[in-house]
Amino acid sequence: MNAQMGRAVLAHLDAQIQSARHLLELILKQGRAIKARDVEHVLTLLAGIQAEVERRTHLEAARTDLLTRAGAQLGVPAANVTMSQLVTLMPPAEAQVATTRSAELTGLLNEVAREHGVNRALMRQELTFLSHLTRLVGGGEPETGYRPPAQPSAISTAVPRAAGATRLLDLKA
Repeated sequence: MNAQMGRAVLAHLDAQIQSARHLLELILKQGRAIKARDVEHVLTLLAGIQAEVERRTHLEAARTDLLTRAGAQLGVPAANVTMSQLVTLMPPAEAQVATTRSAELTGLLNEVAREHGVNRALMRQELTFLSHLTRLVGGGEPETGYRPPAQPSAISTAVPRAAGATRLLDLKA
């Protein structure tokens, strides 16, 4: 048993948990900002999320180093080292704490993934709504059909308006 490995694993798990909690906090705030249609806050939070993802890249490099060291001690490739194998290299008390923290980290990362998926769906919904409004305002033109009101495009004159269509914005007024 290696007390040094135990301390390194516990310190790494603590850093991972702290990062995952921070990432989850940012993602939850971003979800609220998306729902409130607060574009500036969404973008600010996105920058924070990107910074935390970058931090997590460094944590993954440290994780790879730990697994490489553990794999060398266990005689297996780093990619094959499991938590149950890793804890065999640690004193029993640290091994138990590491197992608990690993489960906590797994739960946090699952929650991060779920909330991120929710945010992506919300953003897709908002962008679909915006795309729909853009088409309505553009008089049925394709999604990229913005044009000055004084210069009708060939597309808008060639596409007749649906019978009974309501004008949301009268640009000729």
